[in-house]
Amino acid sequence: MRIIRLLPILLLLSTTIFAQQQKADPANKPAPVTEDFKDDWANLRHYEAENKLLPAPAPGENRVVFLGSSVFEFFKTRLPEYFAAHKNYIDRGVSGQIAPQLLLRFQQDVIALKPKVVIILAGSNDIAGTTGHVTNERILNDIKSMVELCRVHNITPVLCAYVPINEYPWRKGLQPAEKIISLNEVITAYAAKNKLVLLDYYTPLVDDKKGTRADLTLDGVHPNAAGYKIMAKVTDEAIAKALKLK
Repeated sequence: MRIIRLLPILLLLSTTIFAQQQKADPANKPAPVTEDFKDDWANLRHYEAENKLLPAPAPGENRVVFLGSSVFEFFKTRLPEYFAAHKNYIDRGVSGQIAPQLLLRFQQDVIALKPKVVIILAGSNDIAGTTGHVTNERILNDIKSMVELCRVHNITPVLCAYVPINEYPWRKGLQPAEKIISLNEVITAYAAKNKLVLLDYYTPLVDDKKGTRADLTLDGVHPNAAGYKIMAKVTDEAIAKALKLK
């Protein structure tokens, strides 16, 4: 009888001890949950928090947004003094992005920031085949959609002739030089037909092999500080032209 009476107590004690052992054993800790961002293909989270902290433009402020991929993302890190001197310049470059990703980010990273001007630098990663091969027509269609959004929201678009590239270090043998030239011709023709400002990054950087001059680049694709200084000069000139259209 005494054993029967003690049985519930023994069961309770054994359960408690087992639970404590399980809790103390690090092997029993639940695996950390990694959030899945497959649905954020355009990487909207990249600037989401920063955008929330950005105040609205001050009265009379000529805010300018730089929308592009790594060439623009590195602009602010390799020539930080340029953006420090122009507080109204907002860099929204995301490395590796192709034109449709820029289009998907346009609402959050351009329109919502209420700029007077947006500089659109698109096409290189599309050509590089980072996520697939596309045509100039498809790249231009995405640019056209961004231009049309600008018209609705009273933003002046500035289109860019892309920097010269003779070789992608991560896609050797692709021979992108002529592809970049061809894309630039299409963008230049569209800008001229629609009386848009064209920002030519190609001409001041190009060498005799249709790539970026060796003294102006780190890897043949991305400019170094000296290259960005040249880009800064022509950028300011293009922005001045765009603001006259307002």
